Amino acid sequence: MRLLLITQYFWPESFRVNDLVEGLVERGHEVTVLTGQPNYPTGRFYSGYGWRGPARENYSGAAIFRVPLFARGSGSGLRLALNYLSFVVFSLWGIMFRLPRDPDFDAIFVFEPSPVTVGIPAAFARWRYRVPMLFWVLDLWPESLTATEAVKSKFVLSLVARLVQWIYSKCDQVLVQSQAFIPEICKYGIDRSRVRYFPNWGEAVLEKSKKTNPIPTLPDGFRIIFTGNIGAAQDFPSILDAATKLRHRSDIHWIIVGEGRMAAWARAQVVRRGLGNTVHFLGQHPLDTMPAFFTAADAVLLSLRNEPVFSLTVPGKLQSYLAAGQPVLAMLDGEGCRIIDEAEAGLSCPAGDSGALALAAKRLADMPAAERSQLGDNARLYFAQHFEREGVFDRLELFLRDAVKNHRAGGGVRLTDEQ
Repeated sequence: MRLLLITQYFWPESFRVNDLVEGLVERGHEVTVLTGQPNYPTGRFYSGYGWRGPARENYSGAAIFRVPLFARGSGSGLRLALNYLSFVVFSLWGIMFRLPRDPDFDAIFVFEPSPVTVGIPAAFARWRYRVPMLFWVLDLWPESLTATEAVKSKFVLSLVARLVQWIYSKCDQVLVQSQAFIPEICKYGIDRSRVRYFPNWGEAVLEKSKKTNPIPTLPDGFRIIFTGNIGAAQDFPSILDAATKLRHRSDIHWIIVGEGRMAAWARAQVVRRGLGNTVHFLGQHPLDTMPAFFTAADAVLLSLRNEPVFSLTVPGKLQSYLAAGQPVLAMLDGEGCRIIDEAEAGLSCPAGDSGALALAAKRLADMPAAERSQLGDNARLYFAQHFEREGVFDRLELFLRDAVKNHRAGGGVRLTDEQ
């Protein structure tokens, strides 16, 4: 199958879509990627990239076509808005003038962690190439804008809601990373038969459990490791409050691996609160080092702010944490919490409850090693049953085949709930 994959973020940025492309190529599909110049999460263009390109690259057998955009910068809402809008404008141009003139695609797949505006050029590509579009929703808009306080204007939020409804209406299938997203999509008038559950999985590099990649020397003691984006959604104020409550436990270390828009604020807070001995920021590290970090962890930390939209979300790294087979220390509500509790994979507490997080961290640190090991075994087993990579990719291939078949037949999506 010949696929056009549209995403604002792609390698060398660390997103699960990279592994998706690798998996599709491994399965014999011909994949073309339309994306921007990498600048996430630091807000600066990666070395070797910028306004002048490169315009063409190859990644694991997939052809990459890059378009210019404004780098997102750090801390400025205007810069972020320019980043989003510039990708839309230049992607429209790229579809007309940068992609092959007669590509003969079978389907379009769209990766939407945020922003939803990636759907605008995708809808244009669907019209131009006359092929079905599958839109993978990992972040609900405009709800996420409200939850992170990125936009407060009711007028702007209403415009975004209309845009979301228009984008969904152009999709042959809307894929969702959480079962709880389904009614949120359908409220825009999208038929239930067009909304399918497509969860995250553990990337191949994590499932191979490589442990030889070097990582910095970590402090001795009970290591709670957080990996990923340091942003408003991850509720670092509550994480640091919990660390402050446990500052007397010099054996409990909070190790942060990642970067993001709130990283500078969080580092300053650690200094202000005198937490330098127990809270450690290690910066951004490549995906292939994550197994080594997970191996060194005694627990892995997952958190989301206390907002209704985040209770519907299953953070993508939850699957990676489960695959790693380490106890999960979680401060979140809803679907993510349900999975952890159902799997008996760790200890969870309500979103925003720093006191409960501190107590859970203390309980894990004081727990016999055999009990913690059992939590890790439960995590790995649940992952194998629900989120194993090849099984999830089998599901996607089914969705792609049905979308193409029904599009060529001139009909809609006709999948059973079991599928």
